Amino acid sequence: MTRLIIWRHGRTAWNAEGRIQGQSDVDLDDTGRQQALVAAEVLAALRPDAIVASDLARAAQTAAALAGIVDLPVHHDQRLRERHFGDWQGMSGGEVSAAYPEDYRRWRQGGSDLGHGIEDIDDVAKRGAAALSDAVAGVPSGGTVVVATHGAIARYAIGQILGWSRESTSRMMALRNCHWTELRVHPVRGWMLVAHNVGPDPAATEPMMAR
Repeated sequence: MTRLIIWRHGRTAWNAEGRIQGQSDVDLDDTGRQQALVAAEVLAALRPDAIVASDLARAAQTAAALAGIVDLPVHHDQRLRERHFGDWQGMSGGEVSAAYPEDYRRWRQGGSDLGHGIEDIDDVAKRGAAALSDAVAGVPSGGTVVVATHGAIARYAIGQILGWSRESTSRMMALRNCHWTELRVHPVRGWMLVAHNVGPDPAATEPMMAR
């Protein structure tokens, strides 16, 4: 079965500060770079056939750590960018909660139509799932693809590709920084979830909020 690894980027300073990144282009911090190197050593043992990444710096830098070990190019796909969080980008969760308490509560409960220029969940899910499907289509059957992306789009794209409802998807814990989900494509049953939130250092980072 073809294997798909959906890998969240390493930590950034904004992750550490609890700021909402969305499509703001923030580099990995020193901790994030170390996380990427450690995780890359583990993923290299899976002998990936292809590496695909969001073109935002934090995901591209994470993917580059693996590419440097396995000597593969990184193919960038803008569809793998994080959910756009509109006017909230750069704000901390506390700042959003204080300024927009009802909208913040709806967001934390998985609400979609939040206003403030925030991208609709269904749109995020569809573009992410299309990018994942195309990444897998580019390798031979039975191969392994590693996709470096972001927390929110990873969650919604996984739910979309597995055929889950929005409610079911919202119950899936966000990926920790530099952790991953493994899916496989069964020749009869289609997409199957194998593992979630796998990584070499479970205490490493932000476990609960994908931004």
